[in-house]
Amino acid sequence: MVFVAVTFFGLLTIGMPVGFVLGVAGVVGIFDMGGGRFLAMVPDRFFAGLDLFPFLAMPFFILAGEIMNRSGITTNLVKLADSLVGWLRGGMAHSNMVASVLFAGITGSATADTAAFGNTLVPAMVKNGYSRPMACAVTVAGSIIGPTIPPSTLAVIYGSIMGVSIAGLFAAGILPGLLICAVCMALIAINGKRWNFPEANQKFSIKRVGVALKESVLAAILPVFIIGSILFGFATPTEAAAIAVAYALVVGGIIYRGLTWTDMYEMLVRTTRITGIIFVIIASATILGWWMTFNQIPQAIASGFLAISSNPKVIIGMIMVLLLFIGLFMDINATLIILAPVLAPLTVTIGMNPVHAGIVFILCLNISLMTPPVGACLFVLASVTGEKIEEITKALWPFILAEFLVLILVAYWEGMTLAIPKFFGFY
Repeated sequence: MVFVAVTFFGLLTIGMPVGFVLGVAGVVGIFDMGGGRFLAMVPDRFFAGLDLFPFLAMPFFILAGEIMNRSGITTNLVKLADSLVGWLRGGMAHSNMVASVLFAGITGSATADTAAFGNTLVPAMVKNGYSRPMACAVTVAGSIIGPTIPPSTLAVIYGSIMGVSIAGLFAAGILPGLLICAVCMALIAINGKRWNFPEANQKFSIKRVGVALKESVLAAILPVFIIGSILFGFATPTEAAAIAVAYALVVGGIIYRGLTWTDMYEMLVRTTRITGIIFVIIASATILGWWMTFNQIPQAIASGFLAISSNPKVIIGMIMVLLLFIGLFMDINATLIILAPVLAPLTVTIGMNPVHAGIVFILCLNISLMTPPVGACLFVLASVTGEKIEEITKALWPFILAEFLVLILVAYWEGMTLAIPKFFGFY
């Protein structure tokens, strides 16, 4: 075990991509167990890790988001958000949050949200009097709404590997995602004057909302359709994702005429790259996970936690601290794939609902997307805007603390988290 740990952290330290780190560490562990005889099972474990039908939903959701973003449809969603909350002080910051909610129902990706708004909303906010670090901080804070509100790629991964209802996880992510938006908007409203946010130069207008809604209605329907078709049982997540791609192509390519054949090629290449990275991580983590299971590491970790305390609240707190800490240094997909099979049995032991446990895992890792030193959203926004990560992080801390409070509420108020899944009969 020590040899595997040294291999894992050594390769990670020298900068090897995490997907290869996981695979190499797993192969080293299996070879150490039984020499060359055991290595024959590595290819089988590698491909078995991807042999799950729900994983097909991920490339479809990623492609649908690419189409909506590339065709300019998301611009209409931003206009709708601005018409709803742009009349408040710090209106563009509020609009950023609302737009993140609308965009979340299409892609389920924090980095896609960050990249899209980093190119559009951040320059617009700076032009209207916001400091660049604060504009970036608001964008990063809103970006984690994407993988919380359905469709969420993390929910697809967790549900697939743990055998938990993906539709139930989607339903459970709605209220936490909206709560993140509400808390961040409250933070903006309370501190708007102290942070020197510009006052609104417009008043609320029903007519303006109506015009914006008319222009964006085709885009706004897609999130409603995706979520509604899954929650009401008309389609599985994979089927809904495939239909979303077809709908996005019709709206973006035919109705809005915002796509070219070059765009299609670039979107397919980008979708393939993103999906390929995620799938290599999943497949490689399956090898390491099999080695951990064979050596009963999950049971040892569970016993260690229970030796510290048998109080469910304390154990939930320790799980959150562990996930947040690991998320500081490691890719969230890899963290979820490795630690979910280790920690999920422990949550069952303390009587935690599997869907509730999944949302707590997902929200912990989402917060890791905006914490240094390896927060993916920080790096995406820094590359898009040219702002230093250190400056973004300084402005971002109030939002990180606010979203941590949301995590605490979600973790310890099971009734709120499971209200929608219970309504739709997912447990």
